[in-house]
Amino acid sequence: MTLLGWVQIALFCALIIAITRPLGGYLTALATGGRVLLSPVLGPVERGIYRLAGVRATSEQGWVGYASAMLVFKGLCFLAAYSILRLQAGLPLNPMGQTALSADLAYNTAVSFLTNTNWQSYGGETTMSNTSQMVALTVQNFMSAAAGIAIAMAFVRGFARRSAATLGNFWVDLTRITLYGLLPICVVFALILVWQGVPQTLGAFVDATTLEGAKQTIAIGPVASQEAIKMLGTNGGGFFNANSAHPFENPTALVDYLQMLSIFALGAALTNMFGRMVGNARHG
Repeated sequence: MTLLGWVQIALFCALIIAITRPLGGYLTALATGGRVLLSPVLGPVERGIYRLAGVRATSEQGWVGYASAMLVFKGLCFLAAYSILRLQAGLPLNPMGQTALSADLAYNTAVSFLTNTNWQSYGGETTMSNTSQMVALTVQNFMSAAAGIAIAMAFVRGFARRSAATLGNFWVDLTRITLYGLLPICVVFALILVWQGVPQTLGAFVDATTLEGAKQTIAIGPVASQEAIKMLGTNGGGFFNANSAHPFENPTALVDYLQMLSIFALGAALTNMFGRMVGNARHG
């Protein structure tokens, strides 16, 4: 490797370290119920979600209750994703007339996305409608990442609390992580991706004529919104079959660099959160 290559790696690592502390502090505030930057704006939304869901934010769960809530949530996520994929042909936002997925492919895809595995045995642009891409897959990218972070928070509380019978409230953790963490970052990230040329549309694919006079169909859709959480949530399963090797998911050097940063950011910040919550930053 050239000297320039080593310099680039060093700068990348330095940038990861630089964002780890503030993001770790932000996650710590979410885990401990503290106020964060967006609390004045999103606080009423958070409380409204709890009222609608019948959740008591001050009521914590033991490990059995926490794990049970997580499993119930995952079961509901599976049913929702599986149903959408199986009913795809009759749902709206299907400009290319994609047919419904077979039972085995829908099952495999739903399980894969709700477990944060995101293994694809299909070509996204030739198999999924916009509804499936957005409501089944992108939503699961958010939910699987939020559930994983919530479990990490509960795990850390087990170390941080010397004597306690509870580990937090799964529904509160899930809500706060999604509302204050994943959604705001991904909205900003998606807008940057659109600025850099990543498609974000509900329209049909585009037919183009090449320089040789041949006809070519160019697949487009709500790509930027899915790409943002795909990377931040350390998910796979992009809009296109080639994922971030596709020029529409990764059109510029800046996008490539931001995607590499985003896929490291939360994982690195969780170690910082651990150190803060156990009172030993060096250990974290």
